[in-house]
Amino acid sequence: MSLLITDECIACDACREECPNEAIEENDPIYIIEPEFCTECVGHFNEPQCVEVCPVDCIIIDESNQETVQELNLKYQNIQNKK
Repeated sequence: MSLLITDECIACDACREECPNEAIEENDPIYIIEPEFCTECVGHFNEPQCVEVCPVDCIIIDESNQETVQELNLKYQNIQNKK
């Protein structure tokens, strides 16, 4: 499943710099995560890096976009193949 940034976002830019898939974009007034690029860091790290660095804990699981670890791994492979 993809992650989601809530309204508590303070647009500090910490998460965007940590995303290995460049899935996080600046938006007004808060940042957004593009679901098609978010793998929850599967293939890169054991834990989502954006969640680790967020100072206000505003990044949560997007319940409306659920994916299995296998699906996230396949998405990771597809992203890597396009680079």
